[in-house]
Amino acid sequence: MTARAISFVEVGPRDGLQNERAIVSTADKLELIRRSIAAGARRIEVTSFVNPKRVPQMADAEDVCAGLPQADGVSFIGLVLNARGAERAIATGRLHELGAVCVATDGFAIANQGQTSDESVAAAEAIVAMAKGAGLKGQATIGASFGCPFEGEVSEDRVVAMAAALAEAEPVEVALADTIGVADPAHVSRLVRRVVAAVSPLPVRVHFHNTRGTGIANVWAAVEAGATVVDAALGGLGGCPFAPGAAGNVSSEDVVYMLHRAGVETGMDLSQLIEANRWLSGVMARELPSMVAKAPVFPKIVQE
Repeated sequence: MTARAISFVEVGPRDGLQNERAIVSTADKLELIRRSIAAGARRIEVTSFVNPKRVPQMADAEDVCAGLPQADGVSFIGLVLNARGAERAIATGRLHELGAVCVATDGFAIANQGQTSDESVAAAEAIVAMAKGAGLKGQATIGASFGCPFEGEVSEDRVVAMAAALAEAEPVEVALADTIGVADPAHVSRLVRRVVAAVSPLPVRVHFHNTRGTGIANVWAAVEAGATVVDAALGGLGGCPFAPGAAGNVSSEDVVYMLHRAGVETGMDLSQLIEANRWLSGVMARELPSMVAKAPVFPKIVQE
């Protein structure tokens, strides 16, 4: 049975921007965060604490955190890949969650994090422990859950085993990421159901890219299969510097429109998202991939 509500995570300030060549100013990143809050986002991935030489767009992570607004009920998330990143994130004193990432294949784990898949799981477990030790929440994501840019198909059994191992560290949730946008709805349905069973009662979060146009269908399949947390990025921006061919995230506007039309609540305000899309298009100096923001408003509000 389809859920009546999901928890929405806006990842635009981090995953949406990290692969952009033109450096977005700290002030504009903070404005994007402010607009996301105004649109209803209560969990926002605001930055990542990674090597600035490898991901120049995230070089201002501490400055972004220093400028975060005081917002009751809003949880700010920092992505970290290792203990050093976790230490930096914790030191800001402004984050509520640390997001750890492990990878389902050795090929991508080495390209992304300089470690094997098994080592990335151990690192993610350690980051969750560091977060909890600092009084924060820890979340864990399995990258390349549906396919790898270097090794191709990924074993579902491998992903389920990783999810079960991560659950033992007691993160707030376990996430499945389609890093390069190769998933299809049938695959998503199967894998999400298996992971839900493996990590229950922990929630399952999903993170899809729209590289091949299947992202929005995959969101729906995941929600029907029991995922209760969905990532999306304003405008559909995004990509991974270390995953050849990875394109944008599913767009926040498109996800919210689809779920609301289907009777699934997200807590988001679609009109505010579309307004934020217009603003972000100006910042990026181009039209963004989101479909809903390009279409006429539906249904139209009839004035009495």
